[in-house]
Amino acid sequence: MAVRQKPVGDQVVVITGASSGIGLATAHLFAERGAKGLVLVARNEDALRKIADELSHGPTRAIAVAADVSKREDLDRVARTATETFGRFDTWVNDAAVALYGNVTDIPMEDQRQLFDVNYWGVVNGSMIAADHLRHQGGTIINVGSVLSERAMILQTQYSASKHAVKAFTDGLRMELANQGAPVAVTLIKPSSIDTPYVEHARNYLDRDNAIPPPAYDPHLVAKAIVYAAEHHRREITIGFGGWIIGAMGKVAPHLVDKAMEWTGYGSQTTDHPERPAMRDNLYQAREDGDMYSSLPGEPRKTSLLLEAQIHPFVTAAVLAGVAAGIAALFLPSLAASRRPKRAKPPAPRYQPTMRRTGNGHDKHTYGPGHMTQRGPYEGRPQPRH
Repeated sequence: MAVRQKPVGDQVVVITGASSGIGLATAHLFAERGAKGLVLVARNEDALRKIADELSHGPTRAIAVAADVSKREDLDRVARTATETFGRFDTWVNDAAVALYGNVTDIPMEDQRQLFDVNYWGVVNGSMIAADHLRHQGGTIINVGSVLSERAMILQTQYSASKHAVKAFTDGLRMELANQGAPVAVTLIKPSSIDTPYVEHARNYLDRDNAIPPPAYDPHLVAKAIVYAAEHHRREITIGFGGWIIGAMGKVAPHLVDKAMEWTGYGSQTTDHPERPAMRDNLYQAREDGDMYSSLPGEPRKTSLLLEAQIHPFVTAAVLAGVAAGIAALFLPSLAASRRPKRAKPPAPRYQPTMRRTGNGHDKHTYGPGHMTQRGPYEGRPQPRH
């Protein structure tokens, strides 16, 4: 059965992790696009209510539902609330996540389990509930993963492992729903480094504050990819060439990338810039929320050509074909000429008669001096008779 997706303006959308960062930027963009309903989910109820009030305007109605995604019963309540309020939901976005920074041997096992409860089991819980609801009516499940599902990052080992698990689960769920004929699109979003409060919310076991490895991208780019996937069936969308190339290089030259991370991993992920202490460490409970961006200096990148190429694949293919044709037109003729074998000149005849023109008004050929006439056996001077 073909996937069924509605235009964004007709959709009711559930967004977990909606109180900050990517989730908050996504909620704003859905509201700008005129989504019918928004169900905003996070642990910070006060922040959620303020955001819901701000986004409830025009055709959009937003509601706040405080919930912990690691608890299945909380997400069951989210689905019931969405159904009771709007009659249904059409897209479910699993964005909630927590982070740990530090060496694996320095991080307690209970912290590692908590990270997996949120980052992996939160995605599983939300996806299974959404799949049950959308199985007959159609819709979209969007899981926010990471480019770190392709390549682990030093000092973020647990987070990287959880995103590997999210990718594997998303791929498996997509295949099973397709095999069952369910009209549900399942999309994995893979952001690179994004300038959000992620680094300030993380629990930190390093001796310096956390930083975002460059290049950092704007969270609105991820929101753009999520909103696009809500009405266009895409398997995966990656945001940021910087993260994509690291994953690609990790497959081609894994040992080289290992060494590069060992040399630069600590410096690129730490800073002396003071961060907001009220945001620090939301591993077990909500902290200060309501901001899309981190407090780190510098402007994130506002564009991603890689993202645009995935959103507009046919235009991109046409442009690349045109560029290739132009290059071919410039270089192939000269290349062909340089490879063409030179023609050998025909050998000059051993004797060529010299031709003269007379000046009597009638051009005729005369033979030059020294010409020997070729006579037949009966031509020339008469022979005497005997």
